Amino acid sequence: MRRDGAANRERILLAAEHVFGTGGAAASTEEIARQAQVGIATVFRHFPTKQDLIEATAVRYLEKLENETRRLADEADPGQAFASLVRVLVSTGPTKLTLLSLLPADGHGPTEPVDAAAQSFLAAIRLVLERAQAAGAARPDATVEDVSMLVRALAHVATPGEGEAVDRAVGIVLDGLGVHR
Repeated sequence: MRRDGAANRERILLAAEHVFGTGGAAASTEEIARQAQVGIATVFRHFPTKQDLIEATAVRYLEKLENETRRLADEADPGQAFASLVRVLVSTGPTKLTLLSLLPADGHGPTEPVDAAAQSFLAAIRLVLERAQAAGAARPDATVEDVSMLVRALAHVATPGEGEAVDRAVGIVLDGLGVHR
């Protein structure tokens, strides 16, 4: 892919993340094109269907979260890294939940690229959790599934303007997970 084509694709995905993340299923490809500063034909040249765009956006978002998670895994203090991860996951959760809710729910589940990105992301979370557990900075019986459920619950109810309440709730969850922060 040519450099300008790759740049257009990245701008489209970045705009799609924002537009789908805030507008959900009602988000329009026209608005994505407008925010990406490309024509609608350019959007459809890269992503022939809206569903292709949604899936590519979900994969990109999961990969971005995985990269941040792996970066945190390299921090010197495993407890602090895990606490930071939970905060990142709660703050990015609403967008992630919205993107994933746009994927087919017809019994076929996510596509292979989305599933692979999700599994890789969960493996990165497991790495950060296991480092915190090995350091005695997190409950030894906590699982990735536990963390995922707690983060989803907080992300699902968090609304803009409730920063202090959300921070307090995250602190309570971290205390429950035995995280030394």
